[in-house]
Amino acid sequence: MTLVNAYAAYARKLKLDISKQLKMFDDLAKNFSDLTTKPGYSFPGQDAVDEEVLRQFEKEVKEKVKVARSMIVESKESYDNQIKIQKLKDTIFAVNEQLGKAKKNGGIASSISAKSIPKSLHCLAMRLVEERIAHPENYTEQEPSPAIEDPSLYHYALFSDNVIAVSVVVRSVVMNAEEPWKHVFHVVTDRMNLAAMKVWFRMRPVEGGAHVEIKAVEDFPFLNSSYVPVLKQLESSYMQNYYYKNQGENGSSADASNVKFRNPKYMSMLNHLRFYLPELYPKLHKVLFLDDDVVVQKDLTGLWKIDLDGRVNGAVETCFGSFHRYSHYLNFSHPLIRENFNSKACAWAFGMNIFDLDAWRREKCTDTYHHWQNLVSFCASLRFSQFIYEC
Repeated sequence: MTLVNAYAAYARKLKLDISKQLKMFDDLAKNFSDLTTKPGYSFPGQDAVDEEVLRQFEKEVKEKVKVARSMIVESKESYDNQIKIQKLKDTIFAVNEQLGKAKKNGGIASSISAKSIPKSLHCLAMRLVEERIAHPENYTEQEPSPAIEDPSLYHYALFSDNVIAVSVVVRSVVMNAEEPWKHVFHVVTDRMNLAAMKVWFRMRPVEGGAHVEIKAVEDFPFLNSSYVPVLKQLESSYMQNYYYKNQGENGSSADASNVKFRNPKYMSMLNHLRFYLPELYPKLHKVLFLDDDVVVQKDLTGLWKIDLDGRVNGAVETCFGSFHRYSHYLNFSHPLIRENFNSKACAWAFGMNIFDLDAWRREKCTDTYHHWQNLVSFCASLRFSQFIYEC
């Protein structure tokens, strides 16, 4: 569509230029014709010509020839194929540059829009903390319920800093559960939102006797930069520039489709906690991982009855045609990727996954994740690093 518009714009301009040139050349030809019939310049049958008249005639002819030559030079590019091709290439390049910037601005705008919340919820976390400070007696720490580590119950993992989103997920599960008292929710947030999350669920207890455990990333001491590659990468200036440097105004058009991949949330520990489920919950055998943008509409207990046949996780397949193939997430021009992955292999939706933690431990999946994360420092490909947290 962009190319068609570029060609059309150039063709219209070309047509206009040519029509102007046609009129100018017609006028110039008419001027030459008129000059020979101009009174005083008729010399038929005369043996002797007035020298002054001839000199004046020559002067006017030279002036008109000079104008004609100038017009021919200016018009030449309209009839030179190489020049026309180059002009068209320049036009297409300029249009593509504008398109790239428009795509990038659109991506940033949609990202801002997706994160926007109603005005009534602005500063919600701050208001919840204010409530805790004003009434500390209502929010004293309680002993954890034995259900938190009971492997016979249905356990869910939610990692988010969004209070409302977590509340929606939890309540939608409970509302549709046949036995809500058997459901246990493990919520992990960051330190800044921990108090707000706890106040919210204390003020609005979950119905049906469901259990909610709320912790911060910092409550798990093993999650440190000496063990977790992504935390170590955050210390590097390259990663900080890649994810946190302003990309909106001066980024190249090639980055337009990748704006969403450069979101700093992808370097948040909350986004990588899913790869440490067996260590976060060492006494559990199965966990259902839910993203914070999920709304549950039916009872999920049947997922725990699925026989995974020794596999680590069960997920919803989203492949049809080329959609969600590895080729969309990985840079297969890189030899490491080309040798270890199949470009046609199917990815999956991470919004809801049932994990067999025993199989995870047996297969040492976290070690495999660490292996590929450690290679990120040596692989500059955006799509390669995107794969690390997607799959």
